[in-house]
Amino acid sequence: MTRPLTLAIDLGGTKLLAALVDGANVVERIEAPTDRDAGPKAWLAQIADLSSRWVGRFDHAGMTVTGLVQGGFWSSLNPETLAIPGRFAWLEAVEGVLRVPVTLLNDAQAAAWGEFCYGAGRGKDIAFLTISTGVGGGIVFNGRLVQGRDGVAGHFGQALAMPDGPAERFEDGAAGRWMAAQGRALGVGPDAQAVFAAAAAGHAGAEQILQVSARRVARLCHNLQLMFAPEATVIGGGVGLAPGYLDRLIGNVENLQPSVRPNFVRAELGKDAGVIGVADLSRKNPSNREEIK
Repeated sequence: MTRPLTLAIDLGGTKLLAALVDGANVVERIEAPTDRDAGPKAWLAQIADLSSRWVGRFDHAGMTVTGLVQGGFWSSLNPETLAIPGRFAWLEAVEGVLRVPVTLLNDAQAAAWGEFCYGAGRGKDIAFLTISTGVGGGIVFNGRLVQGRDGVAGHFGQALAMPDGPAERFEDGAAGRWMAAQGRALGVGPDAQAVFAAAAAGHAGAEQILQVSARRVARLCHNLQLMFAPEATVIGGGVGLAPGYLDRLIGNVENLQPSVRPNFVRAELGKDAGVIGVADLSRKNPSNREEIK
């Protein structure tokens, strides 16, 4: 008899990913766009629909979301990424839909764990940053996911902006949403991908957008190095993994003393890091009723 797999679901501001996971392997997957304005009931219905094809093949599940996860409740940290009304009892709602025990975790924290277990951070003390629409993060030290008080640890994108940044939140002056707004102002395209394409084609203004973002993110990582001294700073996300971005980060820290210079490495699991990470934690902690160890 085939042993049950782990259902892993990642609900983000752009897409909803559902997958069957076995260790580091995504056995099957399906993606659908996230209707950002639809709200929790519609998202739950979408989760039920996507996972229905695998009923009987999993006996527990992991769920990741963007924002703050505390004791089974989910709330927004930046409503522009994905808004959730108030403090929503998301764990209870998802378990009601899936009818199996569910482990609920912030998406970037789950990705950090995935990279620690199976990716670029194997066995190391790491800081993980996903640079995408916003900036998320996670910390793994001494083989443990650091969640801090009330699960707040690792939310690097919500830090106060750097002195040369125009926004209140760090991510609002460095990540994909900011890049897209800057690109539209220059007429180079609607999103961060268009900014990268324009820069590759020699557009000086688009290149400046990428350089400013990389300088700000590199400074954030320098501060994290001073605070935590991770062995590696793992960079993921659609922006972080875009061609040339990691090189721009490295260029911004190459003159620092080695003892305080971030050791940037490229995430290996790509967009599957979160579902692989939360699936692993779900297997180790299937009820999610206690703090993840």
